[in-house]
Amino acid sequence: MIDLLKIDNPAFLKKLSLVELNELADQIRDFLIENVAKTGGHLSSNLGVVELTIALHYVFESPKDRLIFDVGHQGYTHKILTGRAKDFPSLRKINGLSGFLKQQESVHDVWEAGHSSTAMAALAGFEIVRQINHDTYKNVALVGDGSLNSGLSFEALNFLGQRQNLAPIIILNDNEMSISKNVGTISKMLTSMRTTKPYLKATRKGNRIPHFLKNWKERIARMIRGLAKNMTIFDEFGFKYYGPIDGHNLKTLIKYLQIVKFLNKPCVLHIITKKGKGYPFAENDMDGHWHGVKPFNIKTGLPLDGKAENEHSWSNIISEYLCERAKNNPDFRIVIPAMIAGADLYKFQNNYPNQIIDVGICEAFAVCFAGGIAMENKSVFVPVYSSFLQRAYDQVSHDVARQNLHVVFGIDRSGLVGEDGETHQGLYDIAFLRHMPNMQIIQGMTVPETYSLLDYAFNTAKGPVAIRYSNGTVKSDLSLNDDREIITKPSWLQITEDGAINLIAYGDNAFRMQCLIENNRLLVNLYNARFIKPIDEDMLTKILKSGLITIVLEDVTVSGGLGSAIFENGQRLKLPTDNIRVLGLPDQFIEHGAVKDLYQKYGLDDDTIMKYLKDNLPI
Repeated sequence: MIDLLKIDNPAFLKKLSLVELNELADQIRDFLIENVAKTGGHLSSNLGVVELTIALHYVFESPKDRLIFDVGHQGYTHKILTGRAKDFPSLRKINGLSGFLKQQESVHDVWEAGHSSTAMAALAGFEIVRQINHDTYKNVALVGDGSLNSGLSFEALNFLGQRQNLAPIIILNDNEMSISKNVGTISKMLTSMRTTKPYLKATRKGNRIPHFLKNWKERIARMIRGLAKNMTIFDEFGFKYYGPIDGHNLKTLIKYLQIVKFLNKPCVLHIITKKGKGYPFAENDMDGHWHGVKPFNIKTGLPLDGKAENEHSWSNIISEYLCERAKNNPDFRIVIPAMIAGADLYKFQNNYPNQIIDVGICEAFAVCFAGGIAMENKSVFVPVYSSFLQRAYDQVSHDVARQNLHVVFGIDRSGLVGEDGETHQGLYDIAFLRHMPNMQIIQGMTVPETYSLLDYAFNTAKGPVAIRYSNGTVKSDLSLNDDREIITKPSWLQITEDGAINLIAYGDNAFRMQCLIENNRLLVNLYNARFIKPIDEDMLTKILKSGLITIVLEDVTVSGGLGSAIFENGQRLKLPTDNIRVLGLPDQFIEHGAVKDLYQKYGLDDDTIMKYLKDNLPI
């Protein structure tokens, strides 16, 4: 039994027998289940790659050999083998262990990512530099099957496959969710042939087989596979393809990894794994509920902190509205980039399967595709995480906003997300959407108001509309939201009156500030800026002409947020702006941690804001 807490680096693996390596895999899998049950985190993806990660570190020599993880949420075993098991109690907590790879944590984390499909493009960069420096180390990218849908992945494959002077190694982790397995006698025969010693000897660098003969041999092999209909996309791109092989058989994994290590040409090793392996609840999950989890009871699989009665996530609230809309609008469509689970749209999918189109991890395509639907005057909704929408910036601007197409974007996970950290914080959507002509940006502070804003977005607005909603929860009896306000134009609301200071907020923060002001009887005029763009010029004029200090509160970056818009519009309307103060997040990437802890660190928690308000009240 190895003490996981005392592991410093993966070099010890090379001294272990196959039996000991398998025992270590079982031990790590138990460790992951026990720890993630306490902290929450990405479970299924990590349970599926335990043996594969052990084999990678057994065959290669990290950090000399670069192991590039796509996304990084399957890196927990990697963290354990590189000396971070002792830090798992702090996983995803502020100042604790990141849920993704992090360069500042370890020299073994050579590439950081929280969005998929980046590894192969990065691999190309690593390989070019290795070639420039005439080095012999290996560059290996571990890529999930779902990432192959991305255009970025195809661009990388196209670049790498035809460059025979490079030797990138792509490990395709296939959990049988996105790619069909290659089967048949011919496929197995060719795979077996490629693993024989004579063939390996002939294809290694420095062999004496004439170049024309080696090319002829490759063409014959490709022709046979083509006739047998076992050609893969990787063959077509110019890669040497091996697989599929069992991703939980350490002996087989080590054998094939050693083969590709010495191949010295672009290659793909196709590994079949079981997502969630070792934990029945995760193994049997077909909907993605065990991909990212909150702390849970290992025996029952139930979350430790259940939702209170009538407590709903914002994703669920939006989903309920979409179901209502689809019921009376058969032409209505949802276009979603691989986030049906995250967007809580399984109910919609079950009830209206023909009205939702999942395009995979292809945000740019989703936006342009939705634009085509809107061009034909059909109602279309694109739900996407705030941080993922960044990947489709050009399509939102060039294809949708420029043509003033009526696409409604659901900006899920807007604002501080929390434990997933820098790559997932939804802090920049206002800044990168606000400067686009024709774009409207809205966010409600209550469920009824959010439904009213959605009615406005679909029924009144003519061009693109982005409706923001957070990763938080709210108490609401959804059945009581039938009597909705009719919003006919962009407008703000004044929530509290007779104050000595002005406070402007929107979304969850507006509701939080209303509670804070009323519970503490603060003399504050609270304004709900539910239209972030365009702003309500009449209300803004009233606020800035009041002569009172005006505080703008938002949990996004202060660079380009609503506060910036208020300054800009105040100057344009020739209104006084000297009394404006902006409370938001600094111009930096915000680390992982619970939202409440991040609020406290950056001065956005209730106590700090209340002190700030009192300090700015006139004596």
